[in-house]
Amino acid sequence: MTDAPAPDALKLEHFLPYRLSVLSNRISDAIAREYSQRYALGVTEWRVMAVLGRWPGLTASQVAQRTAMDKVAVSRAVASLLKAGRLSRTADAGDRRRALLKLSSAGQAIHDEVVPHARAFEMRLLDGIRIDERASLFRLLDRLDELELRAEAAAAG
Repeated sequence: MTDAPAPDALKLEHFLPYRLSVLSNRISDAIAREYSQRYALGVTEWRVMAVLGRWPGLTASQVAQRTAMDKVAVSRAVASLLKAGRLSRTADAGDRRRALLKLSSAGQAIHDEVVPHARAFEMRLLDGIRIDERASLFRLLDRLDELELRAEAAAAG
């Protein structure tokens, strides 16, 4: 048995989806340490709260779409946040089958406390990147997002 990679192995260190996934997981785990113990929030719960803090009144399906998270994971996070009193749910006046989600006052208070920590973490993370490089980074991320949607559409049909 050898530690040498197989000649036809995928070179993960040069495979964009792998690199982005690992980086995303590391960043998410690091930032979660900022709020997980203090507020008893997991990464998925915080993402739901962050999205609803920005766009109140979404359905769980819309939250899943905006975060690209699994609907089951979002559903579990929503149930946990509702149970903890951090979200409120109301029926959509236009379609009573749909439930609209908003941060409760307790959830909004937690959101408002976590956001400055999240922003400070982001600033520490970006501290070694020049302003023009940051602008390029975000332009490239926007472009990758656009290209991924195009590739996904091409694969689907």
